[in-house]
Amino acid sequence: MLIGIVGGGQLGRMLALSGVPLGFRFRVLDPSPAAAASVVAQQIVGDYDDPAGIARLADGADVVTYEFENVPVEAARKLATHVPVYPPPEALEAAQDRLAEKMLFERIGIPVHAYTTVDSVGELRAALDHVGLPALVKTRRLGYDGKGQVIVRRASDAAEAWVAVGGQPSLVETLVDFDREVSILAVRACDGETSFYPLVENHHRQGILRLSIAPAPDLPPELQAAAEMYAARMLDELDYVGVLAIELFQVGAHLLANEMAPRVHNSGHWTIEGAETSQFENHIRAVAGLPMGSTAVRGQAAMLNIVGRSPQPDEVLAVPGAHLHLYGKPPRPGRKLGHVTARVNDPHELTAAVARLRSLPGVG
Repeated sequence: MLIGIVGGGQLGRMLALSGVPLGFRFRVLDPSPAAAASVVAQQIVGDYDDPAGIARLADGADVVTYEFENVPVEAARKLATHVPVYPPPEALEAAQDRLAEKMLFERIGIPVHAYTTVDSVGELRAALDHVGLPALVKTRRLGYDGKGQVIVRRASDAAEAWVAVGGQPSLVETLVDFDREVSILAVRACDGETSFYPLVENHHRQGILRLSIAPAPDLPPELQAAAEMYAARMLDELDYVGVLAIELFQVGAHLLANEMAPRVHNSGHWTIEGAETSQFENHIRAVAGLPMGSTAVRGQAAMLNIVGRSPQPDEVLAVPGAHLHLYGKPPRPGRKLGHVTARVNDPHELTAAVARLRSLPGVG
């Protein structure tokens, strides 16, 4: 069976690594000649909306998936006329526009925090009066890892904020006073079978995820149940196949949806060593029509991103329970170069391992 992937970055690489032992072959479409996934999959070098590249990706493929949410929707729809595409293009369309995403959350009963839309600096000033300060301004499209968003703390900063988001149509959101950021990863098979991983606690710096702890510490069963209910609603609404991530804010005993990612997700990398079946393998199983694997946790786990520069492998692997994943990407500031998973059996051991790993260059 040949699986096509739109995008050849680290997520495509880890998807292919999880599927090769199952007997699958992989082909990726990516504009970078040295894409991270090229070492484990046949690569087509081309833009994501290149007609020739799309035709070559689909040729002989049994199914196509994607590794990031900014795949051109029309390209996904064109692919879907030749080969099954999972998750469905409708999921891409919803996730690519933050307004459409918020409206979808609200329509299916997933709580979100207060927001409004703006298309000019004048509308931004009025919106700040409406939602209050401090507020967060986010471009409706193409923002990730902290890009395309800015915090506004004073009304007099409206013009500067508008320049910072490039004068693009944006959302203005109340800056939530949350207890912590969490995420739920869910996976749905072609026949509708659905499984969930435990809520994960996430820590960001400069808009980039640095640390995920799984399961989230001090996790009330009611919170896990609410997150699973919200994720199940989204999966059913979109007739979804594959892994879906929803990022949430915990505010007391309640959850507010921030945004979703219709793909395998950075906050789920811990599952490679920390779960019975990784998010990557379960995504491949789902899109290929295979039975789902268990999402049960194996002990305690943490994932630490390697950003900007890489540590020495021997220093990482000297930490008990540490597993190193490098993506083969040249270093540059703010770039995710790999991650480390720490998996142990005791929460105190996990705390010690995380502290030791975070002392290494670029880790966490």
